[in-house]
Amino acid sequence: MSRIGIMGGTFDPIHNGHLKLACQAYAQYQLNSVWFMPSGQPPHKKDHKVTDSAARCEMVRRAIENYPYFFCSDFEIRRLGNTYTAQTLKLLKKEYPKTEFYFIIGADSLYEIENWYCPEQVMAQTCLLVAGREYPKAHRPMEEQISYLRERYQARIGRLDCEQMDIASADIREMASKNQSIEALVPPSVADYIRTHHLYAV
Repeated sequence: MSRIGIMGGTFDPIHNGHLKLACQAYAQYQLNSVWFMPSGQPPHKKDHKVTDSAARCEMVRRAIENYPYFFCSDFEIRRLGNTYTAQTLKLLKKEYPKTEFYFIIGADSLYEIENWYCPEQVMAQTCLLVAGREYPKAHRPMEEQISYLRERYQARIGRLDCEQMDIASADIREMASKNQSIEALVPPSVADYIRTHHLYAV
């Protein structure tokens, strides 16, 4: 059975933190591949206009071009309307019945997952791989949160032995809009694409 990691998100833009988490998950859990899966119309991203899906996919492809075990999947992009993780996982398991999926998330998502669409379905269909040691805004330590989710939802949760990098796509968009250098935060090919296509220009 194949072991595939899923890195979901808008990737607007993809940054070095995403790549670091994917590399750690791939190595630590002996995954066959990690699929970067840009979201179609994410229901929780109402605060800003999401960049065209073709541009976000192209940035992902450029970012992972030197990683043979990474793959850019348009599985969610091809779906119409809002895209929910529970539905995506259900469709993936139907299309790839001999594959075990691992969903890579940050510490913040571990605490927010009960607010997701059908969280019990998410946790029933995948193993969560969580980055970060603690989350500053959390109401309980991470180990307690993991124990709580395991007991309530029979969730399968693994820890990633790496810290989340303090990088936010929103900050990168703002920096790019002000013509500030983003080279330290994203792969060079992604920085070049953003600059050439004036993606986040005001």
